[in-house]
Amino acid sequence: MEIFSGRFESPIGLVQVEADMEALISVSFVEASQRADRRNLLIDGAIDQLAQYFQGSRREFDLPLQFQGTEFQQAVWQQLMGIPYGRMVSYQDIANALDNPGAVRAVGAANGQNPISIIVPCHRVVGSDGSLTGYGSGLWRKEWLLRHEGSLLL
Repeated sequence: MEIFSGRFESPIGLVQVEADMEALISVSFVEASQRADRRNLLIDGAIDQLAQYFQGSRREFDLPLQFQGTEFQQAVWQQLMGIPYGRMVSYQDIANALDNPGAVRAVGAANGQNPISIIVPCHRVVGSDGSLTGYGSGLWRKEWLLRHEGSLLL
């Protein structure tokens, strides 16, 4: 499988975007680029849409996505994609939506393994008490993203 890659300097750090010929496979915050830029139309489109998101002019993404994970992880990631811009849900809410209310920790683990950050909005998931818990790219980024979307007002 041929992998294409591009970088985007967001207001909260460098974002690495990867895709094959058919779909986006990874969006992640990185300290330094993991690959040399080798773009295709999907990479260019994803970077354009991310730029619009950070500028405040885009609330939804329109990109083909390809997930590689367990059936449970993919079910969680599908739930994440249903969380509207400017809203937050709890890990418990996702477990309940999957008809598995005891799977809160497993939901948290799957959320943490989300390979397509921002576009699949794992940052919109919080603790049942509204606390900002668990974000692999740093809680400060999660807080920034939620404030950017108007979910956090302070």
